[in-house]
Amino acid sequence: MANEKSFSRAAEKLLRTQPAISLSIQRLESELGEKLIDRSAKDLLLTDAGRIVLEYARRFENLQGDLENALAELRDKSAGRLIIGANESAALYLLDHIEQYRHKYPKIRVQIRRAQSSRIPAELIDGELELGILTYDPEDERVITKVIYTDHLSFIVSPKHRLAGKSEVSISELGRETFIAHNVVSPYRGQVIRTFQAHKVPLDMSVEMPTVEAIRKMVERNEGVAFLPRMCVEDEVKHGILKEVKVTEMQMVRQIRLAYPARRALSHAAEAFLKLVE
Repeated sequence: MANEKSFSRAAEKLLRTQPAISLSIQRLESELGEKLIDRSAKDLLLTDAGRIVLEYARRFENLQGDLENALAELRDKSAGRLIIGANESAALYLLDHIEQYRHKYPKIRVQIRRAQSSRIPAELIDGELELGILTYDPEDERVITKVIYTDHLSFIVSPKHRLAGKSEVSISELGRETFIAHNVVSPYRGQVIRTFQAHKVPLDMSVEMPTVEAIRKMVERNEGVAFLPRMCVEDEVKHGILKEVKVTEMQMVRQIRLAYPARRALSHAAEAFLKLVE
């Protein structure tokens, strides 16, 4: 109901009648002594109490999933599921590992769940994720991380761009460029901004895109330039679709980390993945 914002749509999704859904909510409200839904709005909205109940319901659902995994693994050591959280670009670092893992453990269901990098440590601690891929050290004793890959931020341009013929440029040459930016906050976006500020070079990020793929396409069309993880543009650079140019003052190394909770036992599926990566 919280997702659908409608009793009728929730009932349809759950294959139940609308009165049955409404009655269940009323019983829960009566049991808890709190109104969970604001029925005065056009769309049904959760109250503050409703949002708290939803958060705990999701935790209970995750715990139920953990129980089902544990029972499956008792019956068959190669059964179960593995949930890994990663943002769009970090997911690319998993492809080779997932391929090897699937060949070795074909019965384990693997789910790469798209997640904001900043939220992954909390989701690991709360049990919403088993493993996570980070590009920074969360500096939290409740989360353990291991570096599994080292990459760097790559300055990319179209082969038609005025800088495409150069192998290296100074940051001072980039002040009049339009940068196609990723509209997701990340430590490396902040690092790029601070570096431009430190060198007193203007940084025009007047175009923002929601995905790495969209950024690549805009740069290919020579509508701007971009900083992207090298792995995200490796094939395009190799085949001449994009050109990588070294920026003297912008040697930013990215350490890709596999993260997992320090105070919770990993499933057999997660332990097997951890061993494979190591």
